[in-house]
Amino acid sequence: MTLITSISGIRGTIGGIPGEGLTPLDIVRFTTAFAGFISQAHPGQRLKVVIGRDARVSGPMVSHLVTGTLLGKGVDVVDVGLSTTPTVEMMVTHFSAQGGIIITASHNPGQWNALKLLNHKGEFLSAVDGQKILELSESPGNVYSEVQQLGSYSFFQDAIDLHIAKILELPLVDVEAIRSANLTVAVDAVNSTGGISVLPLLGRLGVQNIIPLYCEPTGHFPHNPEPLPANLTEIASLVREKKAHLGFVVDPDVDRLAIITEKGEMFGEEYTLVAVADYILKNKAGNTVSNLSSTRALQDLTESYGGSYFASAVGEVNVVEMMKKHHAVIGGEGNGGVIYPDLHYGRDALAGIALFLTHMVKSGLKCSEVRSLYPDFYISKNKIELKQGINVDSILGKISERYAEYPLNKADGIRIDFPEGWVHLRKSNTEPIIRIYSESGNEETAVSLAGKLLKDINNLM
Repeated sequence: MTLITSISGIRGTIGGIPGEGLTPLDIVRFTTAFAGFISQAHPGQRLKVVIGRDARVSGPMVSHLVTGTLLGKGVDVVDVGLSTTPTVEMMVTHFSAQGGIIITASHNPGQWNALKLLNHKGEFLSAVDGQKILELSESPGNVYSEVQQLGSYSFFQDAIDLHIAKILELPLVDVEAIRSANLTVAVDAVNSTGGISVLPLLGRLGVQNIIPLYCEPTGHFPHNPEPLPANLTEIASLVREKKAHLGFVVDPDVDRLAIITEKGEMFGEEYTLVAVADYILKNKAGNTVSNLSSTRALQDLTESYGGSYFASAVGEVNVVEMMKKHHAVIGGEGNGGVIYPDLHYGRDALAGIALFLTHMVKSGLKCSEVRSLYPDFYISKNKIELKQGINVDSILGKISERYAEYPLNKADGIRIDFPEGWVHLRKSNTEPIIRIYSESGNEETAVSLAGKLLKDINNLM
């Protein structure tokens, strides 16, 4: 069993021994700590928290425990039910709540679940605030409310509709242009909440020919839910067979977006953000942000428009912090995460879909032709499973010494900039692994760079 606490929330495999997996006792403990945190952050206020979940099988169980605990702490709960991460983020501010909890393990397989914690702005907590919650979770003196002070519960079923309406109101989303293109679009929602959000969005955008694949929110994932090429062979074949203009794939909580071209080829999750940024920068001058593990294509694109590019540590909260600091007009992560601040500060696959479709149809290009607009950088994505007791900091320190002759960035793990490309090594916030990403102008070099560091780490382990 596994339990991970990080800036990405409280994440673990369901069941097992408390403290070693995500058990009912752990869920109550961390929800209690979150209630204590927002109480300290908003003293004297009647507290309200918005909750929502993806479709994974453990969701109802976790949701009941979260709800009951919050009510027991005197917190009012607005439950939006089956939803998406960006939808819950937007509902926190819609309801003027003091916080939010999204019950989702995002791209992790079905045995996982998590509590993703939001502040009153509908944004992920900072590392400092996350540490406060961890400290509160160890506090022995928790006090719950007496009957007269229990929280209230309400269910709100229109959250996704409100989210879609806000997207349609964006000036850079051209519904008429999309409708006039008479598109055929395939969608793989991995049997989670993309089926109840992406399909309605496409319908409201005027896409009349939708080919759904795994769009029933049963929570039984038909393949690994992370939208990586190896997991998307079925929708790629479907796009080719049905002669669709393109396909969209989202992860279980709909904050990551992968695109399949009309040829049934991968657009490249790194290039989801690049393409959307191209459209935004065409219409609005400004800066961009992505994380240290994302393609340099965004930097090249941004500078071609006269803007400045900035790289943050990995993690949505880090990207958002840097976007605000540098007044970025678009940002995100190379995992298909698009953050468009004119809507809200969160990765949002629904916004990404609307903006990408507008970009494509207004350019008059096919999906594969849009991809050909951007330089080819090849990223090799690898990982090493961590055995219990491994000292990751020690390993990264030795790697840093070994490659001290090259430019190093230690803001998040270690990024080494070789003359022929870069390699980024970091401990994952969401899994017990070290991620090893490398990028170069050709695939062979990217794979070779990653292989060299993989060998180094294995030798050190």
